[in-house]
Amino acid sequence: MGLFKDSTLRARAARGTTLQKSATKVLDEKAHASAKVAKFDIFLSHSLSDQELILGIWLSLEDMGYKVYVDWIHDRQLSRDSVSKDTAHVLRQRMLSCKSLFFATTTNSTESKWMPWELGFKDGQNHKAAILPVARTDTNQYAGQEYLGIYPYVSKDPTKGSSIEKLWINASPTCYVLFDDWLLGKDPYERGK
Repeated sequence: MGLFKDSTLRARAARGTTLQKSATKVLDEKAHASAKVAKFDIFLSHSLSDQELILGIWLSLEDMGYKVYVDWIHDRQLSRDSVSKDTAHVLRQRMLSCKSLFFATTTNSTESKWMPWELGFKDGQNHKAAILPVARTDTNQYAGQEYLGIYPYVSKDPTKGSSIEKLWINASPTCYVLFDDWLLGKDPYERGK
C-alpha cells in the first residue's frame, strides 16, 4: 500500500494552480464553490502551517471523488491562534457532519493545538478516525508514534486488476480494507502475504 508522499502532494498542488494563481487563490475559489456542502466524507485534521501540502491532499482526495472539509477554508471566521469555546463548537458540528477524520501527520503536526483534540473527538463519536501519514520518501510502511500508533492509517493503491487508485484503511501492512467499506462498518482484515 502506498502512502501519500510529500513531493507528490506538492506536485498535485502545483498542478492545481496556474502561473497566475497561488495556492491560496485556488483554495479561495474551491472554498467558495464548496461552501454549500453540508455533509463531508472526510474532516482533514492538519497543521495550519502545511497549506501547500493540504492543498495537494485536498485535491488528491477530491480527484478520488470525496468531499473534504478543511476548517480554514470552509470556516474562515474561526480563530486558529487560540483555543476557544466558539471555535470548538463549530469544529464539533463540522466533525459531526463528516463521515470520518484523517489526521495528516507532517513535521508541523506535532505543533498543532487542535489536532489531538479533533482526533479524540471523532474517534469517540464514531470510531472513524485514521492517520494520513505524509511520507518524505517512497514507502509503504507506517509506524505511528506514541498514541498515533493505536489508530489505523490511510494509504492509496489500485484494487487488483485496476489502475484507478483507491483509499485503504490499514491496521498493518497485511491487514486492510477499502475506505468505502470501512465507512460502512467493515474492519480491516488480514490478507495473505
